[in-house]
Amino acid sequence: MENSTKILFVLQGLNETMSSKRTFFVVTFLAYLFTISVNLTLIATIILEKTLHEPMLIFLCNLCVNGIFGASTFYPKILVDLSSDLSVISYEACLTQIFVIYSYVFCETTTLAVMAYDRYIAICKPLNYHSIITPQKVVKLLLFTWLLCICESLSLVALTARLPLCRFNIDKLYCTVWAVVKLSCVDTTINNVYGTFILCFNISQAVLILISYVNIVKASVRSQEDRSKFMQTCLPHLISLTNFTIALIFDILYARYGSTTRLHALRSFMSLEYLLVPPILNPLIYGLRLNQVRRRIFRFCSQKTHALK
Repeated sequence: MENSTKILFVLQGLNETMSSKRTFFVVTFLAYLFTISVNLTLIATIILEKTLHEPMLIFLCNLCVNGIFGASTFYPKILVDLSSDLSVISYEACLTQIFVIYSYVFCETTTLAVMAYDRYIAICKPLNYHSIITPQKVVKLLLFTWLLCICESLSLVALTARLPLCRFNIDKLYCTVWAVVKLSCVDTTINNVYGTFILCFNISQAVLILISYVNIVKASVRSQEDRSKFMQTCLPHLISLTNFTIALIFDILYARYGSTTRLHALRSFMSLEYLLVPPILNPLIYGLRLNQVRRRIFRFCSQKTHALK
């Protein structure tokens, strides 16, 4: 293996002409601005409005922060690639991108699990909600979420960085663990076993979320208030979870077991979907579904409009 400071990976996901790249550059740049704007708007609304300092909305705020975190890793690099003739990335930058993207993925999964736990307590044990979900518990859950995702990502990066490489062409728009691991010259059993463990651990979180929602649905039929609470807070959560999980599992399984020559357009779309759609979808569906958030956003925007007149 060459000195890591001299290694450049060639990203082969972009196969467009320069004229098409210019069009995609504009669309991608506008999508990036829109993603940052909608997430910052929701974050600012929740932080500035004291009546919105509820556990569920604090967790939603964390979801938006994570969306900005993930988007700011992918978008700037793809914008550089769209303005260049050749898409390349250094070894160190590739490992950094892996760390941030996987931190985003793990944080998204764990935050959705924490939100499901919050909704389970709110609907199934409403009388005990404020004694269980205390401000101290909210802080601990947020710290746990970020520490867990950082530890998971660091371990994956450390196992990947130890491998000597024989090839340097990555058949994606960005770096992933599996895309780098399969370029190695040596046995990667340890990486494969640990990767499978991490995958199963995160799938287990999704299973626990589904189990909690079975209990939530059973509890929701008891009263009109519980049904209303389910439609406003749980339905957007289920949409976020379903969208994110399906896209992520498809990308992981297809990268490992799928053909590299067939369904190229679908594979490219699904590999980007869990990076691009959730950061836009989450603030939009929660902002539209939650009445108290929607009213505050409209009031905030109208105040800004009047201030500009």
